[in-house]
Amino acid sequence: MQTDHRLLGTCAAVGAAGLVLAAALAAIAPALADEWPTLRQGMWDITRTMQPPGGGAPKTVTAQRCMEPAADWQRQNAQLAKAGCTFTPVVRSGSAYTFSSTCNVMGVSSSSKTTIVVESDSAYTLTVDGTTDGEPTHEVMKAKRVADCAK
Repeated sequence: MQTDHRLLGTCAAVGAAGLVLAAALAAIAPALADEWPTLRQGMWDITRTMQPPGGGAPKTVTAQRCMEPAADWQRQNAQLAKAGCTFTPVVRSGSAYTFSSTCNVMGVSSSSKTTIVVESDSAYTLTVDGTTDGEPTHEVMKAKRVADCAK
């Protein structure tokens, strides 16, 4: 399996739907200090299914990536905050974490509500429902830690 080191970064291949996910992931970072559980560093299998703005066929992308989720989210948050995104505080209910974000980046307006359900320190599911330039978007990302990273 080819490793995609930019899976959670810029999502140009999927257009504006990627912007919604990037904003949602960035919103996780404020919860890291007080709320976010520790997710283990390692090799993760990631499957993302995205419904693009305005409809069309869903796109599924799979990748395997060596990562530390919390550190990746902090980097993403810093990048999007510089671009002008804003985020609501994370609300925790059991193993579910919910927050909203709003961005206007490169002339594209987006808002989203994200729910992350943490199954363990090695598995989570992230669901994003939002709008990009007024068009609805939906995305589900499942991530599972499968091994240590190669040394």
